[in-house]
Amino acid sequence: MNRRSFLKTLAVAPVGGALVAPSLQAALPKMKITKVRVFAPPHPNPLFNQSDLVVLIDTDAGITGIGEGGSRDTLKQSAGRLIGKDPQYIERLWQDMNRAFFYPAGREKTDGIGALDLALWDIRGKALKLPVHEVLGGMVRDHCECYNTAGIIPGIERGMSIRDRARITVEAGYRAFRMGAADTPANTTFNTHERINQVYKDCVEAREGVGKNGDWCIDFHQRFDLSDAIRGCNLIESLAPYFVEDPVRAEAFQQDIPILRQKVNVPLAAGEEWGNRWDFNRLVENHDLDYIRATLPNVGGITEMMKIAAICETHFVGIVPHFTGPIATAALVNSLGTFSGPVLMEYNYQGRTLPYLPQCLDFKNGKLYPNERPGLGVELDMKYLKPVTEITEPVTNRAQTYFRPDGSITNW
Repeated sequence: MNRRSFLKTLAVAPVGGALVAPSLQAALPKMKITKVRVFAPPHPNPLFNQSDLVVLIDTDAGITGIGEGGSRDTLKQSAGRLIGKDPQYIERLWQDMNRAFFYPAGREKTDGIGALDLALWDIRGKALKLPVHEVLGGMVRDHCECYNTAGIIPGIERGMSIRDRARITVEAGYRAFRMGAADTPANTTFNTHERINQVYKDCVEAREGVGKNGDWCIDFHQRFDLSDAIRGCNLIESLAPYFVEDPVRAEAFQQDIPILRQKVNVPLAAGEEWGNRWDFNRLVENHDLDYIRATLPNVGGITEMMKIAAICETHFVGIVPHFTGPIATAALVNSLGTFSGPVLMEYNYQGRTLPYLPQCLDFKNGKLYPNERPGLGVELDMKYLKPVTEITEPVTNRAQTYFRPDGSITNW
């Protein structure tokens, strides 16, 4: 990159999560958003907050942004707020989508806003001919370390012991082995008092499998009340887990996790069900958690994730984002690759083919790598995608905001 191009890039880069003045954005072509299209991939995920719907934002400059998440209903209003707007004003557009209909966006709608936000950042990178991680200030790590949940690791077979699964996982290059808390088949009896004893036995195997200096983590999956969570964490303390995830019910996080923090000595992680930062900022600020599991697009997209990263950096809390879809995973590499604190990625796609994504994730030996492809670095093969909806008209019905004297958005 020559000096002039570099200076132009600096002029349009976000500073502290906010965009600089419009007069400094001359390097970007003037554009208008003309259409938002939504597609379903083969075998779409039926869970709202793990949606892998593909969201495309088209512009009159011929640049199309690619995002992921949401549903027909949670995308429609917010997408309609983008029609006719210039995609380069990402923060302003995010504020409008989030606030224009007075009632704060709930978690499902925030996920939809996040899907659109990913596509806006993809447009930004493509317009600048830069990967999003460079637009955000550049990678601070060579790669993102991972743990496996549902990927297919060669050598692991059904019925294999936890000890052997743990050993093979770390030998495959993953940073940590992850397991559930004494899993039983779904929709069967789960006796928490008995299962806590099994948790200890399983964790002994996990430690033996990864070795003295290896890492393993366990997901309590909100299966335990506070008293059982305390007992379980204390039982496995000597086995040194990397973290214990979701030790209590999500509804009780604000009340129970601060109590748990005072009674146990294992690292705690939580938050895969969270939306934007107001769901958990107090837990981070009080250092009741060691790792948050907030993810994309659920928190509201890259725009919101970078603000969350700033809070975590301030309080020395790591980020272990929950898995969502493959496009969102590419966005996580681009955004959290620039976060200076600890990052551990949940990766589900080893050994799985995604025909509709000929270019997406750069994964090797248990690690996710950044790339130099513009935007999020994702390419689509549209023949595998099924149309869901298309938004071409602005949505103005009951959309109301006020503006401060300087032109910034405030609530109606």
